[in-house]
Amino acid sequence: MSTESHNSTPNAGAPPENDTVAFESSDVKARTIYTYLAVLGAAVILSYIASVFILRLTTRIAAESDTPPPPVREEMGKDYVTMPPEPRLQGVPGHGTDPQYDLREKMQEDSEADEKAGWIDQNSGVAQIPVEDAMKIIAEKGLPAASTPPAEKKKK
Repeated sequence: MSTESHNSTPNAGAPPENDTVAFESSDVKARTIYTYLAVLGAAVILSYIASVFILRLTTRIAAESDTPPPPVREEMGKDYVTMPPEPRLQGVPGHGTDPQYDLREKMQEDSEADEKAGWIDQNSGVAQIPVEDAMKIIAEKGLPAASTPPAEKKKK
C-alpha cells in the first residue's frame, strides 16, 4: 500500500486531459443563439403589429360597406335601432318578461288546473276532478279493464 496522497500529482485540481476527447470551442457560440433570439423577438413584434393593422383595416372596410338600417326602424325609436328584430328571446334587454317569472306563472297555472273541478262536457257526462281525488278513486276501484276485441273468424 502506498503512503502517498492522491492529490500529489502535478495536475491536481485541473480537469483530466485525454488525447481522444476534446471540447471544440467553435461548436457552440453564444452570439449565434442571442442573434437568433433577437430576430425571433423582432418577428413576433412585427407580426403582432401587422395583425393589429389588418384587424383595424378589415373592421373599417366592414363598417363602410355595411348597409344602414331601414328607415322604419329609425322611426320606431332609439331602442328599436339598437335592439334585434322581433321575436326576441326571453331574458334579453327589451323583452317584456323575465323567464323565471314566466316559469313560476306557468307552474302556478298548472297546479290550479290540477285542483279545479267542473264539467268539460255536461251532455256527454265528461267532468274534470282534482288529481288527488282521481288518484283516490283509482286506488279504491282500480283502473277499468280494457275490453278485448271480438275474435276474428278464420277463413278456410
